[in-house]
Amino acid sequence: MKKKVVMIIAFDGFRDEEYFKPKAVLEAGGIEIKSASTQLGNAKGKLGASAPVDLLINDIALEDFDAVIFIGGPGSYNLFNCSAAHSIAKETLKENKVLAAICAAPSILANAGVLKGKRATCYIGEGPHLKVMGVNYTGKGLEIDGNIITADGPAHAKQFGEAILKKLNEK
Repeated sequence: MKKKVVMIIAFDGFRDEEYFKPKAVLEAGGIEIKSASTQLGNAKGKLGASAPVDLLINDIALEDFDAVIFIGGPGSYNLFNCSAAHSIAKETLKENKVLAAICAAPSILANAGVLKGKRATCYIGEGPHLKVMGVNYTGKGLEIDGNIITADGPAHAKQFGEAILKKLNEK
């Protein structure tokens, strides 16, 4: 059965490479991708790329997906305190699915409480926030702790996608 992933992006200001590089890796690995955001239409990347939004964050049915990926960029700050995003993060782990976040987006997971006591990395500017939230912030380019995969940003976006693909293939 084909595995499915939902990538959650900001409607305005997601980080282009953090979305497109992992997406390409996953699609090449036979994974079906859906994109979710706070609005329907075409989401706009920080660097000007466009991505069609398939569904609203509030309409994500976790039973339809094997992994949830939160994409960073300046727009992701709008999801830091989003209760729907927090619920999705918690439920993803509860259902033993893959939960991933890159760049600033690991702060969404930290705010949801799912990174407490876990090893994680993120955009360096969010490192202090992760520490305050009880996260074992490593500062590495990529970090894997159980079903949680985090990365620091565009420089590791491809490896982030590869790590998610590998984890999905192990399940």
